Amino acid sequence: MEEQKKTLAEMLLGIKAIRLQPDKPFTWASGWLSPIYCDNRKVNSYPEVRSYVKTQLASIISEKFSDVEAIAGVATGAISQGALVADLLNLPFAYVRPKPKDHGMGNQIEGELKAGAKVVVVEDLISTGGSSLKAVEALREAGFEVLGMVASYTYGFPQAEVAFEKAGVTLYTLTDYEHVIAQAAATGYVSPDDVEILRKWRKAPQDWR
Repeated sequence: MEEQKKTLAEMLLGIKAIRLQPDKPFTWASGWLSPIYCDNRKVNSYPEVRSYVKTQLASIISEKFSDVEAIAGVATGAISQGALVADLLNLPFAYVRPKPKDHGMGNQIEGELKAGAKVVVVEDLISTGGSSLKAVEALREAGFEVLGMVASYTYGFPQAEVAFEKAGVTLYTLTDYEHVIAQAAATGYVSPDDVEILRKWRKAPQDWR
């Protein structure tokens, strides 16, 4: 597991799916200023990385959720990863929108799963956990049993850990913030001073700067 976290951290940095800019912070949709930005959609463009993520997520699901009956991806970032995992495991797939469509059938869950199916949710990244857990809530309200969630990457925010615990959702991730920062420091991507900035940000991102 430790080697897996290090390997994917290296891969994500290598394809610039994760960028670190302590001196030129990014602005998130939430309004937070951040020295790091993660865009896992880039994984789709790199077959070697895409295959690694798919295989590792499927392996965790097979080991930790052996009675899984379907896979659900969280729109939009995890639709492709979820579909790849479902294909590898030969399981039905659906994806969950942030909210129901305002036209057509008004679906929030796109796809067809058997009633009461045992579902594992696939996410590409976990920040505060809000959007991920909304997908879980939608699946539960539709009558599905959510066994847990797997994700490629997590920032590891304390509030996310609390939110997942309160929601009763078990989460497994392929890599995380600490491994990304450690790999970036080891390769000279960031300086020791930058590492301190990055770790300070993670403790209270909403108050940074």
